[in-house]
Order: sequence, then structure tokens, then C-alpha cells
Amino acid sequence: MIITEAELRDQLRTPTLGAQVVIPAGARLSPSAADFIKQWSLVAVDAPTAAPAATPGLAEEWDKASVFPVDFTGSIPTCTSCGMEVTQKASALTQLNAHHFASKTHPRIKLRGRVDSLHAKVLLIQRMAKEAGESALARDLGTVAAYCRELTSAEYNERLVAPLQLQTWSVDDIHRATHDPKGVLGIEHLTIDEDDTELQHLLNVVRTDAREIEILALETFPSPHHPYGESICHAFNRLSSIFYFLQLRMKAGAE
Repeated sequence: MIITEAELRDQLRTPTLGAQVVIPAGARLSPSAADFIKQWSLVAVDAPTAAPAATPGLAEEWDKASVFPVDFTGSIPTCTSCGMEVTQKASALTQLNAHHFASKTHPRIKLRGRVDSLHAKVLLIQRMAKEAGESALARDLGTVAAYCRELTSAEYNERLVAPLQLQTWSVDDIHRATHDPKGVLGIEHLTIDEDDTELQHLLNVVRTDAREIEILALETFPSPHHPYGESICHAFNRLSSIFYFLQLRMKAGAE
């Protein structure tokens, strides 16, 4: 594999002296890429290893309750994600990763904001599902909300995202259900109208949100060789399928 200057720029967007770039093991740099690293004194680090496959029925490490992003227990506030001290910064900037600030118009920051909005909607729908007595839906939306946090963590920490796994349905089973709902759930592909429940319509909204965010992720990480961006783009593709699966399962009355 040959890493080009364009692919390095995809990782950084706005290069800064001493920034890190991820180079997959065994990859070679094009002459312009080597010059680009030398010009900006970039630090090359190894690509992250692939996340292990999910095991049906077992809770994933990321499937846990949310925590406030700043720890105030010590003498200096610290970030609960990266452990760095939370210091003052310009109002137009935000942390791109554990080492660099970036403009709030940076593509990765825009993507992060859309994931935050999706997370908020999922939490709201989870609350509504709980109030409506849809316990299985509420449980799985809690997992999806945790996965939104995992997506943000992977993007912030510049690593591969873990696979999305529901507690009682494997990835393969979900794939079969969304492609053959008649064979798996006993219903045809779903179309909804004014007679469907509010929960169905809200699930449909977040399904379309996930598809739009996938496009934004592809614009943010356009190279299929990006060391971690490709896994994030794929995760949003799977996430929209999960929402459709939850719609189908709710329509079928299945657990």
C-alpha cells in the first residue's frame, strides 16, 4: 500500500506542526507524502488494530451508562475521555483530539455535532418507548444510545469503532431480517403512514438521520484507506439498518 499526501491531508484537514498521522503497517509513503511529513514535522503512528467481532448475548464494553465529560473531583478539571486537563481556549475552537484544537467548522466537528443530535433523539425515543411499555425497544435504544457515544469516542480518539451488537439479536440475524422480513419476522417490508404509532414515525426519523450522517461521514473521511474513518462510515451504514430492524420488529410484535 502506498500512502499519498492527499490521504495524509484527509486525516489532518488543517496540518499543524508535530501532529500525528496514522500509517498502516507495511505501507510506503509517496514522495510528496514524505515531503509533507517532513515539512510539518509530523509524527507517524501505527494504525489501530481491528476491533474483535461481537458475541451475541454479551454486553459490549461500550454498552454502558453515559458519564459527564469533565471530572471535577480533582484540583484541576480533566476530560473523562482523554484524561487531559480542561484549560481555557478560544470560543471558536474545540478539541479535535487529545492533542489539538480545531475550528468548530472543521468537518470532524460537524460530524461530531450530528452524532450528538442523533444521540439526543435516541434517548428521547427510548424514554417514550419505556413509557409506552415497549420494554424490548427501550432496552435496545439504550444500546444504540451507548453506540452513539462509542462512535464519538472512536472519532475523537482516532481509532476503529467497535461493531454494533444488540443484546438478543446477532448482526447476521439483523441483516437477514432487514433483507427478508417475511422469512424472519413474518411481515413484508415496512411502509408507514398516518395510522402508525408515533414511535414508528420517530424511529423512521432517526433512520433517515443515520443515512444523512453516513453521507457526512463519507465526506469527512473520503478515502477508503483511512485507518479509522472507513470503520466509522460503515458503522453509520449499519446503524440505519438497526433502526429499520427496530421498526420491523416493533411492527411484527417480536422481541
